[in-house]
Amino acid sequence: MAGLDLEHELPSADGDDRTNEPGSGVTGPEEPSGSASELQKLRAERDSLLDRLARAQAEFENARRRASKEQQDFRDYAAVDAIKPLLPVMDSFERALQVNSEGADFRNGVELIYKQLQDALAKLGVRAIPAKGEPFDPHVHEAIEMVETTEVPDHAVLEELQRGYKYKERLLRPAMVKVAKNS
Repeated sequence: MAGLDLEHELPSADGDDRTNEPGSGVTGPEEPSGSASELQKLRAERDSLLDRLARAQAEFENARRRASKEQQDFRDYAAVDAIKPLLPVMDSFERALQVNSEGADFRNGVELIYKQLQDALAKLGVRAIPAKGEPFDPHVHEAIEMVETTEVPDHAVLEELQRGYKYKERLLRPAMVKVAKNS
C-alpha cells in the first residue's frame, strides 16, 4: 500500500474514522453532492443487474421451451423403431388373407388378428398410403414396373405389390407399385 497517506486513514481519537479534510477523498455529512452521484451509480448498477436478470430469465425460458419441443419430437418419432418391425407382419397377414383356403375358422382368426394389428398401428398414428388407382407420387410410391396400357391414364398406379406406410407425416416405407405407361 505504498503511496497512501496513513494519517488520513487512521481513526481519530474520538472514535470517528471519517475525516473532513480537503483532498482526503472522504466526504462527511456536509457534502451531499457525493451521495447523489454515488446513489446514481448504485441505481445504474441496479438497473444493469435487473436487465441482466431479465435477459437470463428469457434465455432460460427459451432453453426450457426448446428442450420441451425436442422431448416432444423424440416421443413422436421414437415409436418409429418399434413400428418398422411390425410392417413385415402386416405383409404376411395380407399374403395369408389372399390365399384361398377351406378352413373358414382359420381365415376368420387370421382376419381378426390382422384387424387388431391394424387398429393398434392406427392408434399409434400409422396409416397406409393409398396406391391402387392413384396417380404415381415418387414421394410415397416406388415404381417397380412400368406396364404399357391404354386402359388407365398415364402414370396411374395399376397394382400395389407392397403397401406403404406413414407415421404421422413421416414416410416409414414407400408403396411398391406397378405404374401405367401410355405410349
